[in-house]
Amino acid sequence: MQLDLESLSEATSGAIGSLVSTTVLYPLDTCKTKYQAEVQAKQNRKYRRISDVLWEAISTRQVLSLYQGLGTKNVQSFVSSFIYFYGYSYFKKLYLKKTGNKNIGTVANLLVATAAGVSTIVITQPLDTASSRMQTSEFGKSKGFWKTLSEGTWGEAYDGLAISILLTTNPSIQYTAFDQLKQRILKGKMSKKTGTKSSPEALSAFSAFVLGAVSKCAATCLTYPAIRCKVMIQAADSDDDKRTPAERKAQRTISGALYTIWRREGLLGFFNGLQAQILKTVLSSALLLMVKEKITKSTWILMLMLRRFLSVNSPKLKAA
Repeated sequence: MQLDLESLSEATSGAIGSLVSTTVLYPLDTCKTKYQAEVQAKQNRKYRRISDVLWEAISTRQVLSLYQGLGTKNVQSFVSSFIYFYGYSYFKKLYLKKTGNKNIGTVANLLVATAAGVSTIVITQPLDTASSRMQTSEFGKSKGFWKTLSEGTWGEAYDGLAISILLTTNPSIQYTAFDQLKQRILKGKMSKKTGTKSSPEALSAFSAFVLGAVSKCAATCLTYPAIRCKVMIQAADSDDDKRTPAERKAQRTISGALYTIWRREGLLGFFNGLQAQILKTVLSSALLLMVKEKITKSTWILMLMLRRFLSVNSPKLKAA
């Protein structure tokens, strides 16, 4: 069995980086998600700013509820990042092998990133839907993963699938920008070792953090209206929700979510919460890529050890 060590190394380090960033920034993510899920005219909003969500948790002594859904989110984050980074690295290597090019261009990079993103979304969408509903539940009333999903059909577990696929443009833009900027920085610094395959070149922690922040900020600004629609579609129904069943069902579609935002908040409503989204996603992405770049070489060494172990024990296993 021939392992694709580079893709496996990229996937493992990316998944670990995602796990760290998700855990560290989860309370901010909960505040941001609950703030985005509310669609009301400004004077009727429960949360006028993202800090209001935090103060509600403190005043009701439900601070730990800021972590509701953390386990599900961590599983979703780890699995989706592993699949995404493996697919991204694998498809990129396949493209370079087929074309004979040494570097991948911007357009091809976007296509590769999109293909990896779509593959990831189809597999992990139920986890994403469940974590969003758990986060937007009232403080102290969040249900477990299985109970959250079992209350609806499998079709409802894939609520927001279409817009999630559309939003694969977000990581596609982000990682393409990051990769292209990274190539420019590392140009001329590639390892000169011969005879044995060297480990992949990595950025410094500071450079990775800055490039991750810049690339994510650009991607978030370009795709934010779709991001807000997705949160609305996946949000849990609150007990004091005054909408009719028909209105709730309509809002779980892209056109329904867009119409609701337009009717209640106007054009600027499509960008309501953008600052909170940028703060959370930029910090999260920058932290993820910083951790990923720092552990890439260590992960590479572990992959080499794994291949050596398998090559040594493979004949023994066959003989047995």
